[in-house]
Amino acid sequence: MSDDAVTARVEKLEERAAFQEQTIEELSEALTEQWKLLEAFKRDVARLTDQLKAVEEAVEQGVHNEPAPPHY
Repeated sequence: MSDDAVTARVEKLEERAAFQEQTIEELSEALTEQWKLLEAFKRDVARLTDQLKAVEEAVEQGVHNEPAPPHY
């Protein structure tokens, strides 16, 4: 191989490596954002589960937190 061919090949490999490094960084950032969103969803589901359990327990005990209708 000539020096020009080797130089061109090395440059192409360097370009590819730089592109892959940028892509990996972008994917890492996207993964971090998705992880944060997933954690927020987990907290929301846990909170809603607790609320649902509280409502189910109140219904089982016959507790009504709603005020009487205005005509009573």
